[in-house]
Amino acid sequence: MKNSHPKIGIFGAAVAMRFRLLILAALVALVPGCALVGGGSPELDTFGLTAPDPETRRSTRRQILLPEPSAVKALDGQNIVVMTSPTMVTYLEGAQWSDRLPLLVQSKLLQSFEMAGIAGVGTPGEGLAIDYQLITDIRAFEIRASGPESAYVEISVRLLNDRNGQVIRQAAFDAEVAVVGSGSDAYANTLNLAFEDVAKRIVSWALGLI
Repeated sequence: MKNSHPKIGIFGAAVAMRFRLLILAALVALVPGCALVGGGSPELDTFGLTAPDPETRRSTRRQILLPEPSAVKALDGQNIVVMTSPTMVTYLEGAQWSDRLPLLVQSKLLQSFEMAGIAGVGTPGEGLAIDYQLITDIRAFEIRASGPESAYVEISVRLLNDRNGQVIRQAAFDAEVAVVGSGSDAYANTLNLAFEDVAKRIVSWALGLI
């Protein structure tokens, strides 16, 4: 009795094998982060900021709104900025902030005001009956590497009377701290020290005006 199934020749077998390989390749492409070449992107060292304990304390019923600080695009993200020259912006390799920098600054400023005794301090959308707004702009938050390495932070502030929209006063606060050590830890820690210095003075300045 003859076999009812025709024999597959060498050419047919090669076509079938190629078809199976194409299907396998398509399936692999659908799997994100496939570990065929050693896995996905390496994890980044992630750093946060700390809220400084303010030097000035005051109990008041006045309420303060802290909108998210503004910042240029280079500072409006999680990258840690390193200035290799006065005009060359680079980023610290293998490291990042734990959130967008403006959100970190906003959060830690808010905590410092709370530690200073201001219960009525919050962010937009919390339903506070606002007396004042503290408008902030992050002008610099960087490692300066063109000379002796240092961390430099500059934040400008405007205190706004929310009742009539008038600016009561505006100022800019900055701090520069020499980097001790090397690597991501040293850079992030030094930037945090510079930020703490600036944040303390911002809180004291604002409390002296309300």
